[in-house]
Amino acid sequence: MPKKVIPGDSGGVQDVTLREALEERYLAYALSTIMHRALPDARDGLKPVHRRILYGMRLLRLDPGAALKKSAKIVGDVMGNFHPHGDQAIYDALVRLAQDFSSRYPLVDGQGNFGNIDGDNPAAMRYTEARLTDAAKLLLDGIDEDAVNFRPSYDGVSQEPVVLPAAIPNLLANGSQGIAVGMATSIPPHNIAELCDAALHLIEQPNARTKTLLKFVPGPDFPTGGVIVDPAETIAEAYATGRGSFRLRARWRSEDTGRGTYQIVITEIPWQVQKMRLVERIAELINEKKLPLIADMRDESAEDVRLVFEPRSRSVDPVLMMESLFKLTELESRVSLNMNVLVGGRVPKVVGLAEVLTEWLAHRREVLLRRSRYRLGQIENRIEVLGGYLVAYLNLDRVIKIIRKEDEPKPVLMKMFKLSDVQADAILNMRLRNLRRLEEMEIRNEDKELRAEKKSIESLIRSEKEQWKTVAGQVREVRDRYGAKTALGKRRTTFAEVPHHNEAEIEEALVEREPITVVVSEKGWIRALRGQVADLSGLAFKTDDALKLAFFAETTSKLLVFATNGRCYTIEAAKLPGGRGHGEPVRLYLDLEQDGDVVSVFRYEGGRKLIVGSHEGRGFIVPEDECVANTRKGKQILNVKAPDKACAIAIAEGELVAAIGENRKMLVFPIDQVPEMTRGRGVRLQRHKDGGLSDLKTFEAEKGLSWTDSADRVFTLSLKELADWRGNRSDAGRLAPKGFPKTNKFGGGPNGRAASGG
Repeated sequence: MPKKVIPGDSGGVQDVTLREALEERYLAYALSTIMHRALPDARDGLKPVHRRILYGMRLLRLDPGAALKKSAKIVGDVMGNFHPHGDQAIYDALVRLAQDFSSRYPLVDGQGNFGNIDGDNPAAMRYTEARLTDAAKLLLDGIDEDAVNFRPSYDGVSQEPVVLPAAIPNLLANGSQGIAVGMATSIPPHNIAELCDAALHLIEQPNARTKTLLKFVPGPDFPTGGVIVDPAETIAEAYATGRGSFRLRARWRSEDTGRGTYQIVITEIPWQVQKMRLVERIAELINEKKLPLIADMRDESAEDVRLVFEPRSRSVDPVLMMESLFKLTELESRVSLNMNVLVGGRVPKVVGLAEVLTEWLAHRREVLLRRSRYRLGQIENRIEVLGGYLVAYLNLDRVIKIIRKEDEPKPVLMKMFKLSDVQADAILNMRLRNLRRLEEMEIRNEDKELRAEKKSIESLIRSEKEQWKTVAGQVREVRDRYGAKTALGKRRTTFAEVPHHNEAEIEEALVEREPITVVVSEKGWIRALRGQVADLSGLAFKTDDALKLAFFAETTSKLLVFATNGRCYTIEAAKLPGGRGHGEPVRLYLDLEQDGDVVSVFRYEGGRKLIVGSHEGRGFIVPEDECVANTRKGKQILNVKAPDKACAIAIAEGELVAAIGENRKMLVFPIDQVPEMTRGRGVRLQRHKDGGLSDLKTFEAEKGLSWTDSADRVFTLSLKELADWRGNRSDAGRLAPKGFPKTNKFGGGPNGRAASGG
């Protein structure tokens, strides 16, 4: 094991194994990142940098309504006293707390340029000013009343709070994002009033499950609004487990522009999406003709978001148009939920909604008890002082005489009037001007009120029921303060179901419909020529390569690829390369093993039936719709086992099937002798003594059998002329008629076009 040399304290050398040293140091680094940087505390929902910013602003007395101070002053104080990291990191955190499009309930009231939803950067800290908001004041409320523990700051000169009192459920209200070592957190913002309702239910029913709480908290509430389109079951599972995601869409409406025309207006975009980048991306897609239903887009935003889309024509379905936008742009985004937080400020844990609120309520109860004990200490001290004041009032002349004559009046006063040390100090520290206010009735009334308050607090400390009742009262106050009737508390994000549209319609809406000619080479290179090109004689191919097949299609077409492994693959025609070069290998679009090859490529039309065959001469009829695959791995149709392979596919129409073998023997038999299946080995179509099956074709009896030779000449034999080749399925057949191509192929294929493109 390698050794690492580390200087010892005694000046000697200490041997430590490298593995132990690395494990120890990396663990220390990981714990530091998790606890002091990336994960929020479940109680106040803050990371250390945010907590230090708010506490630093409290020390600067930047309360709501107070005069604002330069952000540079705030950042400097926080960095010097509590957070010895980069000033820019502190300022970035401060800015985020002030952005009303990032934080649901901003904790900092900023003046100046703090950035915008377009994605523009904020001004430098020397130009901006800030102070605390009412929400931040609630987070700090009671911090001077021993509500929370303090710890020494990094330099040991001052003290900083371990956690804030947090009168609002800030963890869920404003959410949190962070990446630690080996773990991360992602919590979207929520509505405070809804969280308070759920918390009040938890106080009444401590064992309530997350599913019950969703009656009060239906989902996130983003500062930028939007529409959540997830089903209720998905949302419930995410909150129960603490992990999941939400599909958030932009809010839009259709505006009538007269004469049967309309325009789409987007008024809210998803959270954390930069509007300028979104607009640029949509403009690119329109220029690239990937949004053919949209004619134009305008950004008419001022203070509010307003993106205007004009449809290509008045007949365009607005819902279908928006579905195409949601599919290709950030107008629909996924917001993840990973409630990985520090429970008790120490243990990283993924928690559900119920546990998060329980942690906050337990913290509020602890804060209540600590503040109550602090107040009790103040009351007891004041009662003791009032007792001293009463003695001084009743013996004022003697007290003044002692103070005037004695060098050390304190011990004399304590001995003569049986005063405590606190009482004696209170009398001696009293200003002369206060003597006029020293009245017996006032002292006795204040003493009576304090004793009643003391009794009430002692009763509260003894009764857990009273404690929860008080906490519930505080929660109700917060709920009323941020209720649905207030501007800040009104829910901004709503819920809806995704409109049901045929997937094919949506896919078609993403591509401009144009005619193309698909060209496939012998070596499996594919490309799409613009328009319907009949003459392909001028096409260039790679060395030792040539045309295999070509057919007409459209950019919106789906192409089916039948391979020698018996699988069928699906390719979108819009994704094919243009016709300027040699194209691209078809393997780039599908997962085809190295020893596999392409049998045929054809346009999917739907509703047709296909006949497939293997080299051994087995096959069956399969519906074309069963051949459509949803993944690159394709869909198994014809089961083949090496050395057998799939070798033929044709449209199944008409009453007869013609099969040609490598031995040039041809057989014609009724199509009703071939079974229809969706997958399998099939039945024997033709028996071969030498070689195997070469090609298949179906035809109508009255039209006869046609084939195309290498010179693009078409030959046709009538049913009468085919008498010698007619038989039953699995017969051997007879040698092909004169003029049949030496390739042993009928030509045309499923697309009805010859290999040469004629």
